[in-house]
Amino acid sequence: MRGTKLTALLVGLLVAALGLTAFAANPDKLVAGFVYVGPVGDFGWTWAHDAARRVVDDTFPWLETRYAEAVAEAEVDEVVDMMIDDGADVIFTTSFGYQFPIATIAPRYPDIIFGQIAFLNTAPNIVRYFADLYQASYVTGLLASALAENGRIGFVAANPVPELKRNINATAIGAREVNPDAEIHVRWLYSWYDPTAAKEAAEALIADGVEVILYVEDSATVAQVAAEVGIPTFGHYSNHYDFAPELVVTSKVVDWVPIYLDFLSKVYAGAYKPGELEDVFYWGLLGDGGARLEAAPGTMINPVFEDALKSVIVDDPLLGEISVYDLAVVRVEQMKDPQLVFDPFSGPLYDRQGNLRVPQGSRADYAEL
Repeated sequence: MRGTKLTALLVGLLVAALGLTAFAANPDKLVAGFVYVGPVGDFGWTWAHDAARRVVDDTFPWLETRYAEAVAEAEVDEVVDMMIDDGADVIFTTSFGYQFPIATIAPRYPDIIFGQIAFLNTAPNIVRYFADLYQASYVTGLLASALAENGRIGFVAANPVPELKRNINATAIGAREVNPDAEIHVRWLYSWYDPTAAKEAAEALIADGVEVILYVEDSATVAQVAAEVGIPTFGHYSNHYDFAPELVVTSKVVDWVPIYLDFLSKVYAGAYKPGELEDVFYWGLLGDGGARLEAAPGTMINPVFEDALKSVIVDDPLLGEISVYDLAVVRVEQMKDPQLVFDPFSGPLYDRQGNLRVPQGSRADYAEL
């Protein structure tokens, strides 16, 4: 908490030094509303956003926050109207599907700043932001492939949007770096939060013979199902170690705190103003703390699996013979390097029809991903 309090102090000094005026209608308070697609207790996507909301609310004395949970896309318009009527200066709409109603809502409120997850377009009063887990997914592909002796890896996926396709493809790239014959078996839920459907999908994959199971959906259900049958699994969005301490290899964790701290600081300081935000975009990855891999807090890989992962050796063109455990550690450091020494979406990469999509010597950029 010391770091966040220091951030608040520095923002106050910045405002004073530059003579900036707080954007909020009440100069002493900035009011931020958060619109959530799931319940705050989902232990996944919404839980992670709300954990960050609580941090920034505790950090900045000039900030007030409020939230609405489990908001359907058809309800976004009404919820946004209510928040603005209640004094909101900034509204975060935290789901991919919200971008479509927000594209029509935001022009009605040109003096309100919106933060929209994964917004595919630009707008003068919308800041685009995302914390992405494709790099972490690549690492889980390495680890999962080393643990799946039959090469069959299960994947429970919420909705077929670009984010999830990135995660699945990155997982496959990592898996086939260890075992060229590895298979990723995907079951789609067509819902962000549906524990019953997630349970059924996980059980179906296990019945199909997968030996490791991953997921991108907004609950810890898959980890709980895997624990019942003794199959290794990987948490997603938040740390799911406590749901299966002997079987969660690691969790792909998003951390929205750095983005929300910076975003709200700049709004309050007057650096972000409605009408001037078309080019503002946050893209949080391993290198800037927007994402991380975490088993037990402070541990990247569950020690239960250390021996098994160290016993599987791959021959990397640059690193030579190296264990999957050590390769995972090296890859994380390479992806955290400011020079991005390694990225899973580096060419040559081909699509399923055999078309070259990323040439040798190139990397897929955000728009391509």
